[in-house]
Amino acid sequence: MRHNRGRVEPDKRERRREVLRVRNGLTDDDVRTHAQALARHALALPELAGAGTVAAYVSVGSEPGTLALLDALRARRTRVLLPALLPDNDLAWGVYEGAGSLVPVRHGGRMTLLEPAGERLGPDTVTEADAVLLPGLSVDARGMRLGRGGGSYDRVLARLGRAGVHPALVVLLYDGEVVERVPEEPHDRPVHAVVTPSGVRRFGPGPQAPGDAP
Repeated sequence: MRHNRGRVEPDKRERRREVLRVRNGLTDDDVRTHAQALARHALALPELAGAGTVAAYVSVGSEPGTLALLDALRARRTRVLLPALLPDNDLAWGVYEGAGSLVPVRHGGRMTLLEPAGERLGPDTVTEADAVLLPGLSVDARGMRLGRGGGSYDRVLARLGRAGVHPALVVLLYDGEVVERVPEEPHDRPVHAVVTPSGVRRFGPGPQAPGDAP
């Protein structure tokens, strides 16, 4: 049964607060250890192994760590695109050239993000990706993703739909963030897989990668 539409956003805010409270209790060692496991499982995904271009992101704070995965993809000679936040909350893109190529950018009163220092590519560049790694706070048993609420990745997903391209959509989370159900809205779109430190869970039919969780 769908949530009453008037309740969706309050329900999303409550779930976001719960997840962020738990994440904020993680130590730096916890984050590093989980990041290595996430990278190992993600690299086994055939969608990433066969990708010429992957759109990803740089984790911040206690988010599931992505840098180990970004470096491993780059070592495979995969073209890795990273986002740069625009004033209207849309995303431009740049090519990842290693951790030394990232620069901290503060966006008004919001958090400081690490963004690629090189050439800025337009928002439509994401349509070139064979796989897109999406940040999130939870994914449910249907593959529905709960984001942070800024709307940037809703725009990415809408842009992919308008372009008629269908890259693999993958979310990186901690184990306890895969739940039975998250609040959804009509524009929300399911992902194809979630990677946690324990393994991979897929949604819908598809090949099983080594280390996939049942």
